Amino acid sequence: MTVAADERVARVGLARRLLIRPELGAVVGLVVVFVFFAAQSPVFRSPDGIANWLDPAATLGIMAVAVALLMIGGEFDLSAGVLTGTSGLILVTLATRFGLNVWLAMLVGLVVALAVGLANGLVVTRTRLPSFIVTLGTFLMLQGVNLGVTKAITGTVQVSGLRRAEGFEVANAVFAGTIDVGGTSFRVAIVWWIAVTAVATWVLMRSRAGNWIFAVGGNEQAARAVGVPAARTKIALFMTTAFAAWLVGSILALRYTSVQANIGIGQEFIYIIAAVIGGCLLTGGYGSAIGAAIGAVIFGMADKGIVFLGWDADWFKFFLGAMLLLATLANRLVRRYAEEVRH
Repeated sequence: MTVAADERVARVGLARRLLIRPELGAVVGLVVVFVFFAAQSPVFRSPDGIANWLDPAATLGIMAVAVALLMIGGEFDLSAGVLTGTSGLILVTLATRFGLNVWLAMLVGLVVALAVGLANGLVVTRTRLPSFIVTLGTFLMLQGVNLGVTKAITGTVQVSGLRRAEGFEVANAVFAGTIDVGGTSFRVAIVWWIAVTAVATWVLMRSRAGNWIFAVGGNEQAARAVGVPAARTKIALFMTTAFAAWLVGSILALRYTSVQANIGIGQEFIYIIAAVIGGCLLTGGYGSAIGAAIGAVIFGMADKGIVFLGWDADWFKFFLGAMLLLATLANRLVRRYAEEVRH
């Protein structure tokens, strides 16, 4: 007697598996953008040009990956951008004005950043207020603290002089230095970006925590019903975003050795755009870390490619808006196709 195969375990072909991947649209966009700029600018496709556009992609990518995890979990963090500034200000202020070793100042910044992430997560999970509102409030408070404290300590809106602080040289080499590859200097931040993307991808695809993230983002009530610790998962995601903000803030502070009090403001929308371009849905429960990293690469290529071609920098905003709309449409189509395949 022949037994019919269970449709739930039916094999899905390689082509179909690729078509339902959330980062598919980002990969297509990456190829199109690279070919467009490379065809018109030899500098863009040269090793030095690649190092040039991978630099902004790296710091953006670290944040975009963390924001993507949070979005997959069904939440937003509008304080992520300004928190990078807070972390950098803590590092430079403590090291230059209070004489702390750079490593100790970085540790204090990490504790503060994680505390902010913890506070965001607790308020969102305890009050059930939209994370958009909660983190907008955090954004405004941090913006005020950054400006107020910096002015009170320095009399200006900038803190500088980190290069003279104890421990700077080693910290700078680890977080903001360069590495030579085939005669071309690449920023160490690229290595941190790759590491963050790899860890986030492993968590999403190979760990129980990854299943929890997709579950709470797709349907929180159903996830709770089957024993998923939804509150703890979301709090951990907010703290992950805060950790990424601390890392990026520290990298930028060590690179430039000074920090403006208004740094990072407005960047939170760029992080979200990169995550959406990479395949994340605004409704949660869908996306990938690799896709967000690819979205950051597209950002970096456009940012520097426009300069290499000698265009007005204002066109970059137009490009971001167009990419956001196209990515949202592509994500919707891919999501719809994925649902049809599962059924």
